[in-house]
Amino acid sequence: MNRFKSFYNSHRQRLFGYLLKMTGDYQLAADFMQESFTRYLERYQDGELSTSLLFTIARNLVIDHSRRPGAGEPYEETRNGTGNDQERLLMVREEYRRVLAAMQKLPGNDRDILSLVVSSGLPYSEIANIAGISEANLKVRVHRCRLKLRKYLETGDV
Repeated sequence: MNRFKSFYNSHRQRLFGYLLKMTGDYQLAADFMQESFTRYLERYQDGELSTSLLFTIARNLVIDHSRRPGAGEPYEETRNGTGNDQERLLMVREEYRRVLAAMQKLPGNDRDILSLVVSSGLPYSEIANIAGISEANLKVRVHRCRLKLRKYLETGDV
């Protein structure tokens, strides 16, 4: 169990970041992160711990959720941050919301790929394997996604 605890501690922040970028919702991302680790532990606890498999499980949860009726309904953000510099915190939050809103405009596969690249810390070869495409195709798609995202942010189309 210590082995899995160490695995959890070393991957939870990256997985949560990926899920937050995919869903755009803090609570939903937290739920998916918990469910991903739970499913991983239930099914693969005796095998070798694999980051790729963990992110594949999380990705499949997001895909399954998006297929459900009413999945696109936004959730209200209920968390309030604390800190000494409230103005700076507010600005960071607003910018983060803008980026998340821009990412939500990307098609599902593009958003998925860009989120994996940015949040997972996995090499391109493993991400390509998860997405079921070649590594060269992945690099091209990531570049195009970043250009689209930049365009959304620059035009204020979020």
